[in-house]
Amino acid sequence: MNLKDYIRSIPDYPKKGILFRDITTLIKDADAFEECINQIIERSKDYKIDKIAAIESRGFVFASAVSYLLKKPFIMFRKKNKLPAETHSVDFQLEYGTATIEVHKDSIDKDDSVLIIDDLIATGGTAEAAAKLVEMSNAKIAAFVFAINLFDLGGSDILIKRGYKVENLMDFPGH
Repeated sequence: MNLKDYIRSIPDYPKKGILFRDITTLIKDADAFEECINQIIERSKDYKIDKIAAIESRGFVFASAVSYLLKKPFIMFRKKNKLPAETHSVDFQLEYGTATIEVHKDSIDKDDSVLIIDDLIATGGTAEAAAKLVEMSNAKIAAFVFAINLFDLGGSDILIKRGYKVENLMDFPGH
């Protein structure tokens, strides 16, 4: 099954010049979603994983299923002011603005090996912020897994140059 066949492309969303890669067409197809989760698990099996983390919000769709199947704790990186307890917080640049993500301080333990899953990587700003949250907890990144890599925007390359392991299920141009 070619997962790329289940990704819808929407031009000029959320603003002019952005070619949005929509995963809703993949997750609404039970077979395609199952295949996607299976591919994430297959790509993850060579890494030591204590916990699985995901970036709000589309990353939650994939990571929660993987967490359940691998029987690993699930950690949520959320937008600012969405978590009720004490948090670590990181500000970062998006390709079309700025944002902040947070994690509960008690979610990640010292020396945990954390697999970070998200639907898509573009410029890498969100992923780098997620890595900082893990490192603030004195833990390490097992690897990143992205369903979609917008290869011409360079986010995966930046992570690899910084020494992180990166797995991408599909490659698309970002424009």
